Formats: sequence, C-alpha cells, structure tokens
Amino acid sequence: MRPVTRAGLAVAAGLAVLPAAACGTAGPPSILDRETLVVGVKPDQPGLGMRLGEDRYEGFDVDVATEVARRLGIEDVRFVTVLSSNRQQFIQNGQVDMVVATYSITPVNRSKITFAGPYYVAHQDTLVRASDRDIRNVRDLKGRKLCQAAGSNSWRRVKEERQIAVELVPAASYGECLAKLRQGAVDAVSTDDLILAGFSAKAGSALRIVNAPFTDERLGIGMRKGDLDGCEAVNRALTAMYQDGTAEKLLRKWFAASGLALTFTVPQFEGCA
Repeated sequence: MRPVTRAGLAVAAGLAVLPAAACGTAGPPSILDRETLVVGVKPDQPGLGMRLGEDRYEGFDVDVATEVARRLGIEDVRFVTVLSSNRQQFIQNGQVDMVVATYSITPVNRSKITFAGPYYVAHQDTLVRASDRDIRNVRDLKGRKLCQAAGSNSWRRVKEERQIAVELVPAASYGECLAKLRQGAVDAVSTDDLILAGFSAKAGSALRIVNAPFTDERLGIGMRKGDLDGCEAVNRALTAMYQDGTAEKLLRKWFAASGLALTFTVPQFEGCA
C-alpha cells in the first residue's frame, strides 16, 4: 500500500470518520509525503515505550504509532529514542516525523509543534515505595523529595500549580526517577498514571500507585509545526481506532493487569493548529 499523500487527501476522505478542513499544500513537510515514517518513542517506560535492542521497541505508544502509520498507508516505520528533554528539538530539526511518547498537549508545547489527538487522556498520580503508607494523596508530598525528570512538566503540577512545598531532585528520565525511588533518593514520582502503571508492574510489590489522580493529561502525537494535513489524517486514524475497538485492545494488552480504570471512548480532540 502506498502512502496517502496530500494530493490524495480527497480520496482518503472517503475513509474518514471526521470531516477535515481544507488546507493548502504549501507549508512544512508533511508526514503524508513520507514513504518511511520515523517515530520518536521513549526507551525506558514499561508498557509505553521500551527499547529491546537495535531499532526494536515495544509498548502502547509503539503500537499506536504503528497502527496510525498503517491506516495512513505507510508500511515502513522506523523507531528512534527520544526523551522528554529533546523530543521537541527532534521534531523541529526534522530528526523524526512524529513523536508518540506521553507528550502532554499544553499551550506552551502547542506553540512549538503541532499535535494530533490526544490519543489518550491520562491522569497524573503518584508512585511511592510500598512501605511508605503516609502518602495518600498529592498533599502528603509536603516536605518530601519529588523526582524532577528532565523535560517533563509533571513536577510543576505539584510544586507550582498546587504550591506544595516539595524538594525537587533532578533526574535525566523517568527511568532514572524509578531507580532513585527504589534506592530511597526520592520519596515519590508523580506523572501520568499510564507511566506509573508500567513502572509499578515492573517493580512488583516494591512500589505502589497512590491512586489519587489530580489532573487530566492529554497525550498527543507531536509533529512538525504547521503540518495540518498530517494532523487531520492522524486524527481520523485515531478516531477509527477507537470506533473499531483497536484502541481498547491495545490498552487492555498493556495496562489491564495494572488495575487502572481505562477509558475506551474517543478522546475529545484539541483541533489542529
């Protein structure tokens, strides 16, 4: 199957379940013009994105990207590692065509790149050592050491938005945060519950999720700023994935054992801009 090009959007529209606004072909390179789609994913988030070896990754984000590409008619997908600290740069520099890496849709992020989706609405929660029974919600983090993963805004939800007096401990990634938590260097890791569910499952009984969510985290698919044709095509693919049960199948595959209350309805899209 050949890729769906921007010139072929009118034909592809017959498969769409959401109407697409008319867009001109002038502008930045589009994912729809790619024969090989280069996708940035996380390498160290169990259940979402894990690197298994050279060019081999697995997880929900990997499966979502693969399925989206298939529905766009792009058979050749190559995955590369991105981190929260460099994923925006990778998109802007053209090192990747899109990023599927628990990338929250925020006003600041939307000013730099274009987002499709969200492909899932997660909720920020907190991961602690199982032996620590004093932390029951985000307010109990007062005076505690909270891991601050580079490039992530999750810590801001705690320290700045809720003004909880935590001591921030920097880390290069959430994988490093997990190691610090197990070693006792931090008291908690707070971020999207899908991320925490994967870590918790990997750690077994050593860690526990507090199960007191306090935000909505709209996880989007990032691409080059201004690729509106590509964004709208991805949104149609995501909608179809939820409507035909593919999204539910993938969510259950990776997170059913975590005990999280998963959502299987089509997320409300932000709109391409």
